[in-house]
Amino acid sequence: MTVQEIMERTGLKETGLAKAWIKDAVQIIRSSYPEHIKVDKQNIIDGEREYILPADMISLLSISVKDTTDKKYKKIRRISNDIVVKEDTDPE
Repeated sequence: MTVQEIMERTGLKETGLAKAWIKDAVQIIRSSYPEHIKVDKQNIIDGEREYILPADMISLLSISVKDTTDKKYKKIRRISNDIVVKEDTDPE
């Protein structure tokens, strides 16, 4: 569909305004969907609390753990409250 067709269907008479609205709409559509999604699998180590995250990671969408009894992945709920961060006073 061309800009002229959009202008005819919407009744707009200003080309610059139509282009601005189209650019805004495209930007909203692009920002509402994640662009690059990667899946990373790691083994859970007994007693370990920290795992290596990819260096290029921007946000974490979900975490799932494979249940050995069902052989299915189950999602882990996100933390609903703020995490209390304490200063590390260990000299090492």
